Amino acid sequence: MPDSLILIPARMASTRLPGKPLADIAGVPMIVHVWRRAMAAKLGKVWVATDAPAIAAAVENGGGAAVLTRSDHASGTDRIHEALDKIDPSRRADIVVNMQGDLPTLEPKNLVAAVAVLHDDCSVDIATLAAEIKKPEERGNPNVVKLVGTPVGPARLRALYFTRATAPAGEGPLYHHIGLYAFRRAALERFVKLPPSPLEQREKLEQLRALEAGMRIDAAIVDTVPLGVDTAEDLETARAMLTSRS
Repeated sequence: MPDSLILIPARMASTRLPGKPLADIAGVPMIVHVWRRAMAAKLGKVWVATDAPAIAAAVENGGGAAVLTRSDHASGTDRIHEALDKIDPSRRADIVVNMQGDLPTLEPKNLVAAVAVLHDDCSVDIATLAAEIKKPEERGNPNVVKLVGTPVGPARLRALYFTRATAPAGEGPLYHHIGLYAFRRAALERFVKLPPSPLEQREKLEQLRALEAGMRIDAAIVDTVPLGVDTAEDLETARAMLTSRS
Protein backbone atom coordinates (compact mmCIF):
# COMPACT_ATOMS: atom_id res chain seq x y z
CA MET A 1 0.00 0.00 0.00
CA PRO A 2 1.42 3.44 -0.88
CA ASP A 3 2.71 5.57 1.97
CA SER A 4 0.50 8.54 2.88
CA LEU A 5 1.36 11.88 4.43
CA ILE A 6 -1.13 14.46 5.71
CA LEU A 7 -0.15 18.12 5.45
CA ILE A 8 -2.20 20.91 7.02
CA PRO A 9 -1.46 24.38 5.63
CA ALA A 10 -2.02 27.19 8.13
CA ARG A 11 -1.35 30.91 8.11
CA MET A 12 -2.17 33.83 10.39
CA ALA A 13 -3.33 36.25 7.70
CA SER A 14 -6.99 35.25 7.38
CA THR A 15 -8.95 38.28 6.23
CA ARG A 16 -12.23 37.39 7.92
CA LEU A 17 -10.85 35.91 11.13
CA PRO A 18 -7.23 36.99 11.70
CA GLY A 19 -5.12 34.57 13.70
CA LYS A 20 -7.76 31.85 13.52
CA PRO A 21 -5.36 28.85 13.70
CA LEU A 22 -4.61 29.90 17.28
CA ALA A 23 -8.23 30.57 18.23
CA ASP A 24 -9.07 28.87 21.51
CA ILE A 25 -11.58 26.01 21.33
CA ALA A 26 -12.18 24.19 24.62
CA GLY A 27 -8.78 25.30 25.87
CA VAL A 28 -6.86 24.12 22.79
CA PRO A 29 -5.77 26.08 19.67
CA MET A 30 -7.92 25.24 16.64
CA ILE A 31 -4.94 24.05 14.63
CA VAL A 32 -4.19 21.44 17.31
CA HIS A 33 -7.78 20.15 17.08
CA VAL A 34 -7.30 19.76 13.33
CA TRP A 35 -3.96 17.98 13.81
CA ARG A 36 -5.63 15.58 16.28
CA ARG A 37 -8.38 14.78 13.76
CA ALA A 38 -5.77 14.00 11.13
CA MET A 39 -3.81 11.79 13.52
CA ALA A 40 -6.98 9.89 14.45
CA ALA A 41 -7.34 8.79 10.81
CA LYS A 42 -4.14 6.70 11.22
CA LEU A 43 -3.09 7.25 7.61
CA GLY A 44 0.51 8.19 8.26
CA LYS A 45 2.53 11.10 9.55
CA VAL A 46 0.83 14.48 9.98
CA TRP A 47 2.57 17.83 9.68
CA VAL A 48 1.35 21.42 9.87
CA ALA A 49 2.90 23.63 7.19
CA THR A 50 2.94 27.26 8.24
CA ASP A 51 4.69 30.58 7.73
CA ALA A 52 4.13 31.61 11.36
CA PRO A 53 6.48 30.56 14.18
CA ALA A 54 3.60 31.05 16.66
CA ILE A 55 1.52 28.42 14.85
CA ALA A 56 4.47 26.03 14.71
CA ALA A 57 5.06 26.49 18.43
CA ALA A 58 1.39 25.87 19.25
CA VAL A 59 1.40 22.63 17.25
CA GLU A 60 4.62 21.41 18.82
CA ASN A 61 3.36 22.31 22.31
CA GLY A 62 0.29 20.22 21.53
CA GLY A 63 2.41 17.20 20.65
CA GLY A 64 2.44 17.66 16.88
CA ALA A 65 4.98 18.33 14.16
CA ALA A 66 5.27 21.55 12.16
CA VAL A 67 7.44 22.84 9.33
CA LEU A 68 8.04 26.48 8.45
CA THR A 69 7.43 27.55 4.87
CA ARG A 70 7.67 30.77 2.88
CA SER A 71 5.04 33.47 3.45
CA ASP A 72 4.45 34.32 -0.21
CA HIS A 73 2.52 31.23 -1.33
CA ALA A 74 -0.62 31.92 -3.36
CA SER A 75 -2.45 28.89 -2.00
CA GLY A 76 -2.36 26.12 0.55
CA THR A 77 -1.50 23.70 -2.24
CA ASP A 78 1.69 25.61 -3.00
CA ARG A 79 2.51 25.66 0.71
CA ILE A 80 2.18 21.90 1.14
CA HIS A 81 4.30 21.31 -1.95
CA GLU A 82 7.17 23.27 -0.39
CA ALA A 83 6.64 21.46 2.91
CA LEU A 84 6.63 18.07 1.21
CA ASP A 85 10.08 18.61 -0.26
CA LYS A 86 11.41 19.56 3.18
CA ILE A 87 9.74 16.75 5.11
CA ASP A 88 10.15 13.91 2.63
CA PRO A 89 13.20 14.54 0.42
CA SER A 90 13.63 10.79 -0.04
CA ARG A 91 10.16 10.66 -1.65
CA ARG A 92 8.73 7.87 0.47
CA ALA A 93 5.19 9.30 0.45
CA ASP A 94 3.23 8.48 -2.69
CA ILE A 95 -0.05 10.03 -1.48
CA VAL A 96 -0.20 13.54 -0.03
CA VAL A 97 -3.36 14.80 1.70
CA ASN A 98 -4.06 18.54 1.82
CA MET A 99 -6.29 19.04 4.86
CA GLN A 100 -7.45 22.59 5.53
CA GLY A 101 -6.45 24.00 8.89
CA ASP A 102 -9.93 25.35 9.64
CA LEU A 103 -11.80 22.02 9.80
CA PRO A 104 -11.73 21.15 13.51
CA THR A 105 -14.87 18.98 13.27
CA LEU A 106 -13.84 16.84 10.29
CA GLU A 107 -14.54 13.16 10.91
CA PRO A 108 -11.32 11.10 10.63
CA LYS A 109 -13.22 8.44 8.68
CA ASN A 110 -13.75 10.97 5.90
CA LEU A 111 -9.99 11.40 5.51
CA VAL A 112 -9.78 7.63 5.17
CA ALA A 113 -12.54 7.69 2.53
CA ALA A 114 -10.65 10.22 0.41
CA VAL A 115 -7.41 8.25 0.46
CA ALA A 116 -9.31 5.03 -0.33
CA VAL A 117 -10.31 6.53 -3.68
CA LEU A 118 -6.67 6.55 -4.78
CA HIS A 119 -6.08 3.05 -3.46
CA ASP A 120 -9.11 1.75 -5.35
CA ASP A 121 -8.44 3.24 -8.80
CA CYS A 122 -4.98 3.90 -10.19
CA SER A 123 -6.39 6.16 -12.94
CA VAL A 124 -7.47 8.81 -10.42
CA ASP A 125 -5.00 11.67 -9.94
CA ILE A 126 -6.72 13.54 -7.10
CA ALA A 127 -9.36 12.43 -4.60
CA THR A 128 -11.75 14.67 -2.71
CA LEU A 129 -15.05 14.55 -0.79
CA ALA A 130 -18.66 15.48 -1.46
CA ALA A 131 -21.92 15.35 0.48
CA GLU A 132 -25.47 15.61 -0.79
CA ILE A 133 -27.01 19.03 -0.21
CA LYS A 134 -29.97 18.67 2.11
CA LYS A 135 -30.80 22.31 2.92
CA PRO A 136 -32.81 24.06 0.15
CA GLU A 137 -31.11 27.39 0.83
CA GLU A 138 -27.70 25.91 0.04
CA ARG A 139 -28.67 24.89 -3.50
CA GLY A 140 -28.44 28.47 -4.76
CA ASN A 141 -25.78 29.74 -2.35
CA PRO A 142 -22.62 30.73 -4.27
CA ASN A 143 -20.56 30.16 -1.14
CA VAL A 144 -21.52 26.47 -1.29
CA VAL A 145 -19.34 24.97 -4.02
CA LYS A 146 -21.10 22.25 -6.00
CA LEU A 147 -19.44 19.20 -7.47
CA VAL A 148 -21.00 18.06 -10.74
CA GLY A 149 -20.08 14.46 -11.30
CA THR A 150 -21.08 11.12 -12.71
CA PRO A 151 -21.38 7.96 -10.56
CA VAL A 152 -18.50 5.52 -10.99
CA GLY A 153 -19.31 3.20 -8.10
CA PRO A 154 -21.04 3.05 -4.74
CA ALA A 155 -20.68 6.42 -2.97
CA ARG A 156 -18.22 7.55 -5.62
CA LEU A 157 -18.37 10.31 -8.24
CA ARG A 158 -16.03 11.26 -11.05
CA ALA A 159 -15.87 15.06 -11.06
CA LEU A 160 -16.83 16.72 -14.33
CA TYR A 161 -17.02 20.29 -13.02
CA PHE A 162 -17.02 22.43 -9.88
CA THR A 163 -19.16 25.54 -9.68
CA ARG A 164 -20.67 28.16 -7.39
CA ALA A 165 -23.83 28.07 -9.49
CA THR A 166 -26.80 25.77 -8.92
CA ALA A 167 -25.88 22.75 -11.03
CA PRO A 168 -26.71 20.45 -12.61
CA ALA A 169 -30.21 21.43 -13.73
CA GLY A 170 -33.15 19.04 -13.56
CA GLU A 171 -34.27 16.53 -10.97
CA GLY A 172 -31.78 14.79 -8.73
CA PRO A 173 -29.31 15.46 -5.95
CA LEU A 174 -26.80 18.30 -5.80
CA TYR A 175 -23.47 17.72 -4.10
CA HIS A 176 -21.60 20.05 -1.76
CA HIS A 177 -17.88 19.87 -2.48
CA ILE A 178 -15.73 19.52 0.64
CA GLY A 179 -12.33 21.12 0.07
CA LEU A 180 -10.02 18.33 1.13
CA TYR A 181 -7.70 16.73 -1.41
CA ALA A 182 -5.61 13.58 -1.57
CA PHE A 183 -3.02 13.86 -4.34
CA ARG A 184 -0.82 11.31 -5.91
CA ARG A 185 2.60 12.85 -5.46
CA ALA A 186 3.16 13.13 -9.20
CA ALA A 187 -0.23 14.83 -9.60
CA LEU A 188 0.62 17.41 -6.91
CA GLU A 189 3.94 18.16 -8.56
CA ARG A 190 2.25 18.58 -11.93
CA PHE A 191 -0.54 20.71 -10.51
CA VAL A 192 1.66 23.32 -8.84
CA LYS A 193 3.55 23.87 -12.10
CA LEU A 194 0.37 24.67 -14.04
CA PRO A 195 -0.63 28.32 -14.54
CA PRO A 196 -4.04 29.45 -13.25
CA SER A 197 -6.66 28.35 -15.78
CA PRO A 198 -9.51 30.38 -17.34
CA LEU A 199 -12.35 28.63 -15.51
CA GLU A 200 -10.40 28.62 -12.26
CA GLN A 201 -10.07 32.38 -12.50
CA ARG A 202 -13.71 32.84 -13.45
CA GLU A 203 -15.18 30.63 -10.69
CA LYS A 204 -12.38 31.33 -8.16
CA LEU A 205 -11.99 27.56 -7.68
CA GLU A 206 -8.45 26.19 -7.79
CA GLN A 207 -9.53 22.61 -8.47
CA LEU A 208 -10.77 23.57 -11.93
CA ARG A 209 -7.13 24.02 -12.95
CA ALA A 210 -6.65 20.28 -12.62
CA LEU A 211 -9.77 19.42 -14.62
CA GLU A 212 -8.87 21.87 -17.38
CA ALA A 213 -5.45 20.20 -17.62
CA GLY A 214 -7.10 16.79 -18.10
CA MET A 215 -6.43 15.45 -14.63
CA ARG A 216 -8.97 13.11 -13.10
CA ILE A 217 -10.62 13.97 -9.79
CA ASP A 218 -12.93 11.48 -8.05
CA ALA A 219 -14.93 12.14 -4.90
CA ALA A 220 -16.05 9.89 -2.08
CA ILE A 221 -19.60 10.72 -1.02
CA VAL A 222 -19.81 11.17 2.76
CA ASP A 223 -22.71 11.84 5.11
CA THR A 224 -21.82 15.21 6.61
CA VAL A 225 -20.15 18.48 5.69
CA PRO A 226 -17.58 19.50 8.32
CA LEU A 227 -17.80 22.97 9.77
CA GLY A 228 -15.31 25.31 8.13
CA VAL A 229 -14.34 28.11 10.52
CA ASP A 230 -14.27 31.34 8.51
CA THR A 231 -16.06 33.83 10.76
CA ALA A 232 -16.49 34.66 14.43
CA GLU A 233 -19.90 32.99 14.30
CA ASP A 234 -18.37 29.80 12.90
CA LEU A 235 -15.83 29.85 15.71
CA GLU A 236 -18.56 30.05 18.34
CA THR A 237 -20.35 27.13 16.68
CA ALA A 238 -17.15 25.07 16.70
CA ARG A 239 -16.62 25.90 20.37
CA ALA A 240 -20.13 24.70 21.19
CA MET A 241 -19.71 21.49 19.19
CA LEU A 242 -16.32 20.52 20.55
CA THR A 243 -17.01 21.56 24.13
CA SER A 244 -20.09 19.31 24.16
CA ARG A 245 -17.95 16.35 23.00
CA SER A 246 -15.22 16.85 25.59
